Amino acid sequence: MTMLSCWGKTILGRCSRRSFLGVIGAGAAAAAVVPPALAPLVRAYRQFPSPARLAAIKAFAAAHPKDAPLANLALGIAAYEQKDYNDAITRLKPLAAKLPTIADTIAYYVAASRLESGGTIAAKDLAPVRETAVPSPLAGKSWLLEARAVKIAAPADAVRILREHYAALPQPEGAVTLGDCYQASGDMKSAADFYQRVYYEYPTGDASARAAAAILTLHDTMGASYPSPMPAQILHRAERLQALRDFSGARAEYQNAIDAASGLEREQAQVRLAAVDLPAGNAASAASHLHALDLSQPEAQAERLYFELECARKPDDDAGILANLDELREKHAQSPWRMKALLAAGAHFYAENKPDRYVPIYQAASQDFPADPSAGLCRWRVAFTAYMTDGSDAEARLREQAREFPMHATAAAALYFLGRAAERRKAFGEARAWYDRIVTAYSNYYYASLAAVRLADPDVRAATPAEAVTQFLGGVQPPTPKQIPTEPTRPTTLRIERSRVLRSAGLPDLADSELRFGAATDSQPVLLGMEMASKSDSPHVAMRAMKALATDYLSVPLDRAPHQFWEYLFPLPYRDDLFAAARAQGVDPYLVAGLIRQESEFDPNALSRAGAYGLMQVRPATGRQFAAHAGVPRFTTHSLVAPAANLKIGAAIFRSMLDRNSGNVEQTLASYNAGPARAAEWLGWRTYREPAEFVETIPFNETRDYVQAVIRNAALYRRLYK
Repeated sequence: MTMLSCWGKTILGRCSRRSFLGVIGAGAAAAAVVPPALAPLVRAYRQFPSPARLAAIKAFAAAHPKDAPLANLALGIAAYEQKDYNDAITRLKPLAAKLPTIADTIAYYVAASRLESGGTIAAKDLAPVRETAVPSPLAGKSWLLEARAVKIAAPADAVRILREHYAALPQPEGAVTLGDCYQASGDMKSAADFYQRVYYEYPTGDASARAAAAILTLHDTMGASYPSPMPAQILHRAERLQALRDFSGARAEYQNAIDAASGLEREQAQVRLAAVDLPAGNAASAASHLHALDLSQPEAQAERLYFELECARKPDDDAGILANLDELREKHAQSPWRMKALLAAGAHFYAENKPDRYVPIYQAASQDFPADPSAGLCRWRVAFTAYMTDGSDAEARLREQAREFPMHATAAAALYFLGRAAERRKAFGEARAWYDRIVTAYSNYYYASLAAVRLADPDVRAATPAEAVTQFLGGVQPPTPKQIPTEPTRPTTLRIERSRVLRSAGLPDLADSELRFGAATDSQPVLLGMEMASKSDSPHVAMRAMKALATDYLSVPLDRAPHQFWEYLFPLPYRDDLFAAARAQGVDPYLVAGLIRQESEFDPNALSRAGAYGLMQVRPATGRQFAAHAGVPRFTTHSLVAPAANLKIGAAIFRSMLDRNSGNVEQTLASYNAGPARAAEWLGWRTYREPAEFVETIPFNETRDYVQAVIRNAALYRRLYK
């Protein structure tokens, strides 16, 4: 079965069992049998309207009278999008009785079309949107329509409607519309309040532009009575602009906050204005401005010290970093800015392989801020360093890591290295117990594949799990294994029915919105993700749908979900080309598949910010260098978005990198992600007893996670497809 085939496999992946989708009901089944010609016709027409495409849809409706309601639904919504509101009303109004499953969608677009064309609507017109078997994704927007309809004649009623249903309104549209209604009612102060909420919370987009224009008008109208925004709001907007790398806009807003605020907020604005040059790439300027500040508020002083430490990291001023840490410890021991500084300094020294400096920093962070989410990583860095240096307390620290942080990403690593330490002591029963726990509790993770290899060792395999370790693990609560539900709830069934009707009409965006809304409100996200994936046009889109709605999929044991669930998450399209390219270069095809999943998610048109193309993310210059050797004549950049060519070239590049790394997969993957120079630097830090030690030593979280993910992916691909 291919990736794009219907996922009507049974929940256990056996064709003799009842199909999961068979329980969805007759309504969905009826929608699913609509001839497939309608949907692509509608999608093409909505994207690029033309008389010929419109005629094709009308011809389809004439030739398939039973499916004419779906065709008219699509044409009505397309007419609304094209602002032909009268045509939208004419087509949509008769459909409510013919398509009762989505009566809310029809009612909403009819009401919206009436309002946009200058007509009137009432609450009864929107009742079908609100009186549904499951909440409608359009319910929040319907309150906006009703408020807009009465805003001129009864602005106070419009305000009441929006205030009563404010939690359901889509934002920021809800807040800016409420500002409009307050302004129409004459309550300028409240109008300003909501416009300011939008302007300062959402620095970009149409709603922000509307709010900005309204604020200018109100400022002129109200004069001295215009309510000034709160300094915290201005600070928030400045931070958002800085995150968007709009440094000039951020500077202006920080200065506005300084002018408007007093006390702590004013000094915070001063610190952040001084530090704005740091992310802009000018650490020296930032340091100079920070040093010149005269601050009286302790929390602002702590924040300045943090930013000064960040400035000191840029020229590798170790003495400056340590001095800032000392001052933070002495004067602001419990400030969250001290914890941020400890993490920044720890990462700095860890990346420079200076354990004499990062170990005490991470110890201080975990001891002084035990409730911080980063405490687990800090403790792990200390424990792993003890292991790598054969510290006498190494095993005790690894046990502590497993006991105190069983849900943390490092728990499986702690168990694995406990097993390796036990093996070196010839305590094979202990090692067996540690590895057994990994493969049962963390079966889909990197260290499970390593533990499985160790369990195949004759000495470990023959050993009886040590009772002392088994007792210890009895007090360690592992992650609870997830299981995919075998039967959909009634809301899930209805969501799928509704989405299928919309999708059959060529409205996949509305269908997917239905499923996402259901996943967030009342339904089973994994099953809705499977539905969305099954209707996706390509493997990478299906995978992204599953990742979005089945967020904890790695905690699902392989045998507790149908095979199709895993095929969506770990697809293998272009299989023949992939295997041929990999084998031609003597590379494991499952490793190539695992790499592609991490690099491009099997999107043949993927383009990175660094200018790398296609499945294996190849840069044109590198592709040109390897093309002839890989059997790709007449190379052009366009060759890299052709799956077969990209796979040939990518496999040749990977083979070359493997050869340069003496066949070591982990080193090669680190080079692939972070570059050969960095990987070589990390290799020179110490002598590694096994590849896992090298991987866990990688100081860049992105690269370490990448290497582990590719190897984990490869292991899952072997289990799924081999």
